[in-house]
Amino acid sequence: MVKRGDPMAPLGGAPRLVLLFSGKRKSGKDFVTEALRSRLGNDVCAILRLSGPLKEQFAKDHGLDFQKLLDASTYKEAYRKDMIRWGEEKRQADPGFFCRKIVEGVSQPIWLVSDARRLSDIQWFQEAYGAVAQTVRVVASEQSRQRRGWVFTPGVDDAESECGLDNFGDFDWVIENHGDEQRLEEQLRNLLEFVCSRL
Repeated sequence: MVKRGDPMAPLGGAPRLVLLFSGKRKSGKDFVTEALRSRLGNDVCAILRLSGPLKEQFAKDHGLDFQKLLDASTYKEAYRKDMIRWGEEKRQADPGFFCRKIVEGVSQPIWLVSDARRLSDIQWFQEAYGAVAQTVRVVASEQSRQRRGWVFTPGVDDAESECGLDNFGDFDWVIENHGDEQRLEEQLRNLLEFVCSRL
């Protein structure tokens, strides 16, 4: 367990709930986390993106446009493989590097980590925050993902950044996002009830 005051300890406040979202590209992780935040409000809920500080530092180190790396553009896709490789090198040197960056100064009681991709991400949050950290897997069929623009890309879709949690085991929550809006709404309501019980 990481102790406060330890240089490896998180710098954010003490959240009441940390939901660690994972899923394949175009599964709808961002859609689901945005839907939850819009219902809970910005004063109660913060979306934390592990890819944010990674992209920011990668852009600085390589003279790239940070804002363009944040969106779902062809610009980002052109650099994705290099970003993945660079991020892996950073994580190997310090597995909690990006996790600590995203919690700095967060004051809301509910944290939605929208892009947990590796076992080390989940382990860091579980060690730092214990029982308040829960895992949420967003799943979508390949057909649904293709309708959202997904195309298999070698070196990306078969890399740890996409497959690192495939054999994780039992997620605390699984959200099926195959395109059935009513079913998705039902699942979001159940998750929201749970979130509200922690406030």
